[in-house]
Amino acid sequence: MATAKKKRPARHKRTVLTSSPSVTAWRKIVTSALDWEQAHASFDAAARDLALELQGKRPRGSPHSPWELLEHIRITQGDMLEFMVNPRYEAPEWPRTYWPPSAKPPSERAWDQSVSVIVHDRDELKALTQRRTLDLTKKIPWGEGQTYLRTILVAIDHASYHVGQLILVRKLLDAWD
Repeated sequence: MATAKKKRPARHKRTVLTSSPSVTAWRKIVTSALDWEQAHASFDAAARDLALELQGKRPRGSPHSPWELLEHIRITQGDMLEFMVNPRYEAPEWPRTYWPPSAKPPSERAWDQSVSVIVHDRDELKALTQRRTLDLTKKIPWGEGQTYLRTILVAIDHASYHVGQLILVRKLLDAWD
């Protein structure tokens, strides 16, 4: 008895979204948003040239010192980057581990070291955003429904929010023009 040959489903040619001109354009926009200075001051400007004696000072009425805000940006941005690239990612304890243990930097070099790590991780986020082999609209396989693009946008939004706080704290400390 002859069996009917199973018909294979037609394979549709799939357009790779990661290389279209419009996707390339929006990748550039998202990448530039990681450090732009269009609608407000950049992180680089907000973190630049703050006197050591002010880095750990909480102005009256502020719950945070400049150091606490800087470190929170570093820790959180690094965590989001780690989440996107590490299949064995484990989330730190929220909120305790996302803030430094002290209002003051632990050393004279700590501020510059933290800024350096933030810039490095920001560059890593930019590289990830520009990776043509990565569909940013796809869910992060080890996540809980988050996409790469959503996580990058959260990183941008989070840093922007705290940069604004850092500038306000600097103004209260009379350390911002």
